[in-house]
Amino acid sequence: MNLITVALVEDDVRIRDRLVQVIQQAPSLKLLFAAGTAAEVLSWLADHAVDVLLVDLGLPDRSGLEVIREARLLQPSCSSMVITMFGDEASMLAAFEAGARGYLLKDGTEADLAGHVQSLHAGGSPMTPIIARQLLARWQAVRPVPAPTEPSPRATARSLSGEPSKVEGLSPRESEVLDLVARGFIYQEIAERMGVSISTVQTHVRNIYGKLGVHNKAEAVFEARQCGLLT
Repeated sequence: MNLITVALVEDDVRIRDRLVQVIQQAPSLKLLFAAGTAAEVLSWLADHAVDVLLVDLGLPDRSGLEVIREARLLQPSCSSMVITMFGDEASMLAAFEAGARGYLLKDGTEADLAGHVQSLHAGGSPMTPIIARQLLARWQAVRPVPAPTEPSPRATARSLSGEPSKVEGLSPRESEVLDLVARGFIYQEIAERMGVSISTVQTHVRNIYGKLGVHNKAEAVFEARQCGLLT
């Protein structure tokens, strides 16, 4: 199994140590570097390749946003994810504009961090639920709301038993994954419920994103509901 390589920058020693411990204990991850300043991590990135970079926004020497921007230039294939205390809309939007592909708040991050890193590496955009809701609300505010229409012929009604619907264009498994994603389950929980590996769930999610033409969970759920794939 190819391990997902990770580097992180966090100036709070206690938080950094906790994140390091979580990453080191995850069998699918390999920690390559942990820094306390922007200068340290950027110097390291100039000479070392890494799959995932975890970035705190409130660094002592430079903004985490600058780290994300420069990381994109140094290593375009590296995926950056924010881990921060800042849950305001301005910080979130600035991070995504800088190139972040995920945004997590520090409260409660450790428990699901390994799953979030795996999701990010697989092409997802992990977000703390309140961040996803802010992003979705903003997107809906600027996107014209279409007039009510009949459900898309691509979708079939959910059965009375509550089982996920089978949708033309999506496999039964993809429909089931889409339903569980919309209900807020993380990849590890979906894998356990379906009796498959996390990598299989990630493959299904990538296929769903491709068929819906979206790039993250919030967009996937919104588009699925718009075209009648979810009720």
